[in-house]
Amino acid sequence: MNIRRQLLLAAAALGLGAASVHAQDNVLRVGTDATFPPMEYVDNGKRTGFDIELTEAVAKAMGKQVEWVDIDFKGLIPGLISRRFDIAMSAIYITDERKKVVDFSEPYYAGGLVAMVKDNNTTIKKLADLDGKKVSVQVGTKSVGYLTDKHPKVQRIEVEKNQEMFNLVDIGRADAAVTGKPAAYQYVRTRPGLRVLEEQLTIEEYGMALRKDTPELTKAVNAALAKIKADGTYAALTKKWFSAAAK
Repeated sequence: MNIRRQLLLAAAALGLGAASVHAQDNVLRVGTDATFPPMEYVDNGKRTGFDIELTEAVAKAMGKQVEWVDIDFKGLIPGLISRRFDIAMSAIYITDERKKVVDFSEPYYAGGLVAMVKDNNTTIKKLADLDGKKVSVQVGTKSVGYLTDKHPKVQRIEVEKNQEMFNLVDIGRADAAVTGKPAAYQYVRTRPGLRVLEEQLTIEEYGMALRKDTPELTKAVNAALAKIKADGTYAALTKKWFSAAAK
C-alpha cells in the first residue's frame, strides 16, 4: 500500500470518528440571523427573542444544549444543507419552494400581516372596519399589494420607514398601520397605548428548518415542541413576547 493511500485511509478514519463523536454529543448546532426583534436579536451583547428562547426550551426538552451559529439570513438554508449546523431557526416561513430542499418542523408560530391601532380606537375592531380609513404602510412591502388587492377602499398612506408608519398612528394622522406580526408586537411591547387586532390579514407559518437526511432529528424536534406546548412553556413564551396567549 503506498503512502498516499495510507494517508487517505487515515483521514477517512479520523473523519468517521469525528462524525461518530458529533452524532453522540448533546449539542444542537443552530444557525440564526439575530437581527429581527422580537424573534431573534442581540440585547446587551446577548441573543434573545422568541425564537431564541423557544429553541432553548425545545433543546432542554430533548436533553440537549444549544450552540448558536450566527449567519446572514440568506446563508441559513445553504449553511444548513452544507452541514454547518443541524437546524436553522430565524423566523423562516414554511414555503413550498423551501420544502423542496429542506424539511421543516411542525409550524411553531403563525406570522403574517396584522393591523395595529390605538388602544382607545373604538371604530376599528375587525379587518372589515379598515375600509374607508387611513392606513399607513411601508413602501415596497407586501402590505401595499395586499391592501390594494383585498381592501381597495382603504386610504393608504405610504411611507419610507417602519418607524414613520407607526408614528402616524401615534399622532392620529393614520387610523391604523399594517405590517408584519412580529414587528407590530415588538412595537406595542415598547410603546403603551397601542394594540394589534386579533384577526390577521394573512397567515404565514414559521418553522424550524432541518436537513432532509436527518428525519430522526425532525421527529425528535416535533416531539419536543409538542411537549413544551403540553406543559405550558410555549404559552408562557408567546405571552411574554407577543402579549397574547398561545392560540
